[in-house]
Amino acid sequence: MLYDNKVTAERFAPQWMKMRRFCGYGAAIAVMPYLLIKIVWTFGLFIPTEQMGDASWRAINGATAVLSMVGILLALAFSRPWGERLPAWLVVLPVWVGTGLLVPMLLLAPVLGPAAMTRDMAAGAADIWSYEQIFVMVSLMGIGIFLPLALAGYAKARWPEALGGPTDMELPGHTQDMQITLGRLIAAGCIILGAIKMYWTAGGTLGIDPDRLDDRDVWWHLLTLSTGVWALAGAWGLLVLISRRGSRSFLPPMAAAWISSGMLFAYNLFSAIRTDSEFSPEYPLPRVLTTEAGTVLGVMMAMIILLVLHDRRRALSGKS
Repeated sequence: MLYDNKVTAERFAPQWMKMRRFCGYGAAIAVMPYLLIKIVWTFGLFIPTEQMGDASWRAINGATAVLSMVGILLALAFSRPWGERLPAWLVVLPVWVGTGLLVPMLLLAPVLGPAAMTRDMAAGAADIWSYEQIFVMVSLMGIGIFLPLALAGYAKARWPEALGGPTDMELPGHTQDMQITLGRLIAAGCIILGAIKMYWTAGGTLGIDPDRLDDRDVWWHLLTLSTGVWALAGAWGLLVLISRRGSRSFLPPMAAAWISSGMLFAYNLFSAIRTDSEFSPEYPLPRVLTTEAGTVLGVMMAMIILLVLHDRRRALSGKS
C-alpha cells in the first residue's frame, strides 16, 4: 500500500509542479496592485480619508506593504525548486498568518468590498477610493485563491509524510496525552468564543454598548460571523486531530485547524493594535477579553498542530 502511494505521488509530481508554478506566479502578480496602493498610502498620497493620513495609519500601511513583499517572495518560493531549501520556520510562520488572513477574507470579499466602499463614501472618502478599493479586493481575491493552491503543491513536494494519509494511525512520541488534554481545553475555548461571536451576529446585545447599537453595520456583522464560524471550525478540526476520529481523511481537519488558528491570531492581533478599535460597539472589557482570547487560542492551537504533524511525520517516515 505504501509503495502504491509512492508510485501515485511520483506519477502526479509533474502536475503538482505545474500547479505550483502557475499559482505561485499568479499570486505574485495578483498582489502587485495591493502593494502599489499600500506604498502610495504610506507616503500620504491618494489617501481616501483624512484619518488615514495620520502617522499611525501610515505605519500600518507601511507594515502591510512589507507583508505584501513577503507574500510575493513566498509565492515565488512556492513556484520554484529553490523554495524547498528554505528553512521551515521561514516558510511556515508567514504562511500561517497569511492563510489565516486571506482565506476568510476571500469568502467575505464579494460582500465586504461593496460594504466598505459604501461605508467609506458615506464618511466622506474621496471618489478615487472606489477605484482603489476595487484594486484592493481584486488583489486579495487573487492571492487568496492562488497562494493556498501554490502552498498545497509546495507542501505536497516538501512534506508529503506529514500532510497525507488517513487520520486514524498510531503515532510515536510521548506528547499524546498532553495533546489530548491541552487540545480539549483549547477546543472548549474556541467553542465559547465562537458561541459569543455567533450570539452577537444573531443580534444579541449582552456585552454591547446600548449607545452604539447602530454601529453594528454589515462590515461588523460579517467579521464577527467569520470569527465565530472559524473558531467553531477550528475546534472541530483540533478535536479530530488529537482524537484521530471524526474524519477518514487527514486534510479536512488539518486545513480547518490551520486556517482557524491563523485567523484567530492574525485578525485578533490586528484588532488589538488598530487605532480605531475604541469605536467598536462592544463594551471595552468584552472586546478586550474576546480579542486576547482569540490571539492566545490561535497560538495554542498552532502548537498542537505542530506536535501532531511532528508525530505523523515520524510515523510515516519510519514506515517508508
